[in-house]
Amino acid sequence: MRSGKPPAYFIPLGDERYRATKAVSGAWNEAEQHISAPLGLMVHSVEKDAATRRGEPLQLCRLSFDILGTVPVGEVHIQVDVLRPGRTIELVEARMSYQNKTIVILRAWALAEFSTASIQGSTFPGLQPFDETPAWDATSVWPGGFIASITGRRDYREPGRALGWTVASLPLVEDTSVSSFAQFCALLDVANGFAVRADPQHIAFPNVDLTASFFRVPEGEQVGYDTHVSFGPTGLGLTHSILHDVRGPVGSLSQQLTVRTR
Repeated sequence: MRSGKPPAYFIPLGDERYRATKAVSGAWNEAEQHISAPLGLMVHSVEKDAATRRGEPLQLCRLSFDILGTVPVGEVHIQVDVLRPGRTIELVEARMSYQNKTIVILRAWALAEFSTASIQGSTFPGLQPFDETPAWDATSVWPGGFIASITGRRDYREPGRALGWTVASLPLVEDTSVSSFAQFCALLDVANGFAVRADPQHIAFPNVDLTASFFRVPEGEQVGYDTHVSFGPTGLGLTHSILHDVRGPVGSLSQQLTVRTR
């Protein structure tokens, strides 16, 4: 690993192998990868695969990640397969592995574009603009290189309730063209630490999945969250967010939590 500031979250090694830099180190354990950037990397691989197979790639609209375990800060491999090919609808699966062990499974629905501009709309309320939202030092709550690499803005209302923004300071992959959508998705998992309900030094609440559904393709790389975190009485939890870009709401995000004392 290089010294100094990393050039990106991942270094490409060829054949869909990537080496995580120290900027991917996690919040629960700094020897492990914060899963947010790897999820964005998987979206990047799905987009690359579609670009090689299709003359005109479809719109990724539902991303469902199952997180099977933790992964050390090291080399990962991504494999993409088409489960349901189609001209206007496609289901793709991507698997991220570390030392031949599957760590994350992504199933992504992609749909064709149709002209619906005349009926577009949403009743989700907007967020305060990025520059008008109070600054948030996420490192005051969370350790790790990944959290240190982001700039945050947050209106914290109460435990388990917050609204605001994050933006990454590094590219997702070194010296590689990455879509703004993949870079946007690399910040989705931040939502679970955005509106903490309990002190993470005493209560652990990692998510075992992440599902994002979009009704509009996000623009830009600023990610907005309107987030609620709920804990039940038997160790179950849920983080739910309405996602925003600079133009307004774009979709929803759900994360199933396992809640326990540390």
